[in-house]
Amino acid sequence: MAAYPVIERKYKVSEKVDETPEVLVIGMKPDDGKPNAFDPGMFMMLYGIDKQTGERHVGRALSIASDPSAINMEFFVIKNPTHGEHIGRSHFNDIAIGDPFILKGPSGQFRFDPAKDSKVLFIAGGTGVAPFMSMLRHMRIRKDTTDVLMLYSVKYPTEVIKKQELADIQNMLRMKLTVTVTRPAPGDGWTGQTGHVDSTMIQKYAPDFPERMVYVCGPLPFVKAVKDALTALNVPANRISADVWG
Repeated sequence: MAAYPVIERKYKVSEKVDETPEVLVIGMKPDDGKPNAFDPGMFMMLYGIDKQTGERHVGRALSIASDPSAINMEFFVIKNPTHGEHIGRSHFNDIAIGDPFILKGPSGQFRFDPAKDSKVLFIAGGTGVAPFMSMLRHMRIRKDTTDVLMLYSVKYPTEVIKKQELADIQNMLRMKLTVTVTRPAPGDGWTGQTGHVDSTMIQKYAPDFPERMVYVCGPLPFVKAVKDALTALNVPANRISADVWG
């Protein structure tokens, strides 16, 4: 894969959407109007800029959800994080269209080359679906024939990010997608899979997992549990690529 220089560029907020009750979709437009080169799966550091002083705020690492060919960059942000160091209300709740940011990157080794892996298993937790959206969008544009199975874990049925686009990609790429809800409730209308991703679920929905490269992304407890499940299934470490959060 290509080695990309880590550079800083000026962006402005171009989109802010309440995607789900817990997640914002944030779009960033480059001031120079040029796309940023990266491989699907990589992340950027985002720094807000104080409008009064011009000082840079503390950076936040976010996986890129957009395709590498897109000029604007898209990110999924949890409104009220409860994991890791970003606990509490996210400052992204308060940003407005046109607000300035500095984006630094790309960075990360969680990278996907559809020409290299012909059969893959994507396992996402919450906003950890972001790098997989980049990968899937890349495959859709390239019209790749990669055999994709995807397990997507969310707390509630309302927390499926980019639900319609995922359905469209599922049809276009013939991807087998399974959404599992970990906190089902009476009256929520959910009739699909429930529970946390474990070895039994992996075997059920990806019975040919030994033939697939496995990519995992989500919060740390999720990634650890999935990696333990894969280890229990004797999946070699060199066939597992994992990244924490999205």
